[in-house]
Parts: sequence; structure tokens; C-alpha cells
Amino acid sequence: MKPRITPIGGKDDLAPEHHALADRVLGVFGSIRGPFSMLLHSPPLAERLLPLVPWFREGSIVDHNLRLIGVLAAVREREAEYVWGAQVGLARELGVREAAIDLLRAKGDPASLTVPEQEVVAYARQLMRTNRIEQSVFDALNHRHGAQWLVEFTAAINYYAMLCGMANAFEVPARPDADRY
Repeated sequence: MKPRITPIGGKDDLAPEHHALADRVLGVFGSIRGPFSMLLHSPPLAERLLPLVPWFREGSIVDHNLRLIGVLAAVREREAEYVWGAQVGLARELGVREAAIDLLRAKGDPASLTVPEQEVVAYARQLMRTNRIEQSVFDALNHRHGAQWLVEFTAAINYYAMLCGMANAFEVPARPDADRY
């Protein structure tokens, strides 16, 4: 698969006034790739979206494990190989169990996961599949974690779903070494 538009791959692909933004993207990801190689065709949009990546990783009250399991569940539903591979790599780095990753890759039954993991998978899958959440699923997470957690978790899974949309619309291929489904 070849991207539908030429990816922005480095500072030289941008006007000089956007080099500082390229430096910030490099600071977050180490290179310019994936959805941000497309988003940088609109520097004002990329500039507004980029700070969410480190915020979800470091600023949110949602713990890494549950956030990543929810994000992986959402991303798998959106079927964007680039985003899947990137998030699986991060999940492994942060200690998400391989059995959980395998289950999400296969879109399997989450019954073997912990109850909190089952709840985030149900929430993410429902939101991605139907754009709605059943009251009992919503209530379980709200009761367990509270409103702020639920808002931040919902924002995270939707943010990564948006990145999936960018990757899919512009046919951004997965990295050659990335996990595949």
C-alpha cells in the first residue's frame, strides 16, 4: 500500500516557519511518521493535536494498562494497521500482557481478562461499533473510576480512532516491523 498523498517525512518537507512544529513531533515520536506524516499537511491542525499524545501518556488519570487495552480494542475495531502496530509496541513496552494483546488482535471474547479490563473492552467496542454505550457498561466504569476518568478514557479511545481514520483515509501503511492483525 502506498499513501495517497506524499507523507511529510522531515523538516525539509515543511516551510521554515513550521520547523519548530516538526521538532516537537520528533520529540514525541522520534521521527515523523504515521498519521502525523499526513496531519502535517495542515500544520495548524497537527500543532493542536500533537500535545494530546504526551498528555494521554503522562497527564491523564487513566492508568496505562487500562488505557492501552481500551485503545487497542478501539483501534482494532477501526482496522488501521499503522495505529494498531504503534499502540501494540507501546503496550508491550508498558507491560500489557501478551495474552490480552492476542485476544484484542483476534477480536476475541474478553472473558479471560480481569473484570476492569473486560469493562474497558466492552466500552471501547460498543463505542466503535455502535457509537453508543449501554447504560450498564457506562455505569460499571463510572462507578469504578468516576466521571473524570470516564471522560479522559472516552477522549483517549476516540483520539486514537481519529488517528485510525487519518491512517485509513490516506492509506498510511504499517511500519515493516510492526505487529499485524
